[in-house]
Amino acid sequence: FVFFPFSVEGQNLATDNVTVIEGETATISCRVRNNDDSVIQLLNPNRQTIYFKDVRPLKDSRFQLVNFSDNELRVSLSNVSLSDEGRYVCQLYTDPPQEAYADITVLVPPGSPIIESREDVVSEGNETELTCTAIGGKPAAYIRWMKGEEELTGETTVEETYDRMFTVTSRVRFSVTKEDDGMPVDCIIDHPAVKDLLAQRHLEVLYKPEVKIVVTYPEGLTREGDNLDLTCIAEGKPHPHQINWLRVDEDVPPHAVVTGSDLYIENLNKSYNGTYRCVASNAVGEAYVDYILYVHDSRAGEGAPQKIDHAVIGGVVAVVMFAILCALIVLGRYFARHKGTYFTHEAKGADDAADADTAIINAEGGHNNTDEKKEYYI
Repeated sequence: FVFFPFSVEGQNLATDNVTVIEGETATISCRVRNNDDSVIQLLNPNRQTIYFKDVRPLKDSRFQLVNFSDNELRVSLSNVSLSDEGRYVCQLYTDPPQEAYADITVLVPPGSPIIESREDVVSEGNETELTCTAIGGKPAAYIRWMKGEEELTGETTVEETYDRMFTVTSRVRFSVTKEDDGMPVDCIIDHPAVKDLLAQRHLEVLYKPEVKIVVTYPEGLTREGDNLDLTCIAEGKPHPHQINWLRVDEDVPPHAVVTGSDLYIENLNKSYNGTYRCVASNAVGEAYVDYILYVHDSRAGEGAPQKIDHAVIGGVVAVVMFAILCALIVLGRYFARHKGTYFTHEAKGADDAADADTAIINAEGGHNNTDEKKEYYI
């Protein structure tokens, strides 16, 4: 049972309201402060005496004395039923008499929820409806819906029955996709008298095929003279009952071989270029996927590695030539600068000379000491 913190007090008398689940035990406590030996008794909602001090006049053995003292009369009521609900009276014989009231509220858990579907199987893109019913709870239950990890919003109706019980019905509608196939939908009951109460249903969704084409051979380019082997893979619910191969806007080559989901064409040539389509169908619908065939020359792709090598070599040569050219430019500028300095030095003092011979003699660094540089011939 559950005690609520609400208290009703007289001058010297106090008690508490009690909430209890049907079938369990409720305890009523009549407490007295500063008791002057006054008598305590407990009355039922019909004002019949349950206990007078420590004596039980009422012939209902479900009531048992838990504690009796000058300050408290505590009584338990086992196997509580809905008929036990009501206001119980703690009475203290003083002048005038004092009373305090304990309201017993009985909670009744609903029965196991029942979940139903409007249809057992639904096709993708269509709407389905589920109904969940919780019968016989008190108070009325609250119903929640979960589809996998997604919470759904339902429409709820509450009906009160003659015995103060409630029947709650909730309906939820939503459109389904192929991803919903096998998805659990839970109807969850929230009620103060029960935990972990739910019903579950798995969706069954039909959907049209999903199709893909796998190139079994060749692994690389399709060249003239090669063979072509294509496999069509189709999955759906129900499983595709028919798989067809066709060539868009043209006829399939006469010697092409179709075996179940496989298309085999040998000795390819460029006239076979085109779009080849695999079509799969089931009771829900059909779907297709295309493969575009382009037949290359028989030697296509063989020169590619050699071209790459020439490109690499050409790039290296270009880098080397650029480096050499830069070096030559730097060296040329260096020598040009030093040579110009030499000529300027030699020409110092020659500007004022009257003729070329005098300019040579007057130039600094020239042969001005001719006496010291005599030549002798023998």
